[in-house]
Amino acid sequence: MGRATGSWLSGPQIGPEGGGGAYRGEDLGLPETGAGSLAGGWLRVLGLMVDWLLAGGVSLLFVSFSSPNIGTTVLGVWFVLGVVAVSLFGFTPGQFAVGLRVARVDHGPARTEAEVSGEVQIAAVGIVRALARQVLIVFLVPALINDYNGRALHDRATGTALVRSR
Repeated sequence: MGRATGSWLSGPQIGPEGGGGAYRGEDLGLPETGAGSLAGGWLRVLGLMVDWLLAGGVSLLFVSFSSPNIGTTVLGVWFVLGVVAVSLFGFTPGQFAVGLRVARVDHGPARTEAEVSGEVQIAAVGIVRALARQVLIVFLVPALINDYNGRALHDRATGTALVRSR
């Protein structure tokens, strides 16, 4: 009985035949380790924490610490910071600090491999994708749900991945 219950409660199991591969990111054309490999969850959280603290500091230029609007101001500054930084540079200040960048993976594995190896220029994320990523991250739930590669739903929806830059 436990086995039958576990089969439908566990959800579909994705193996190499249903997506994925020998390691996370192989089907996207990303290396297993080093620069260009998918970022782990703790690095993502650390980058977000740095961005959030930076947004908190900048927001103090607009409102006082005791203001009832401090939370909304921090969220607004963080949102604008993320959209502008990712669309212009491909990373936020927090992601840069921990060695991460946002990469487009919607061109297919061959193009992604060429970008990682340096054969072709890295494709820009662009303002539309950066804006869509930030809107989805604001709702937090997409950022907490990951696929078999460890990519969050906001990355899947925008055709991007958070990869190591060094």
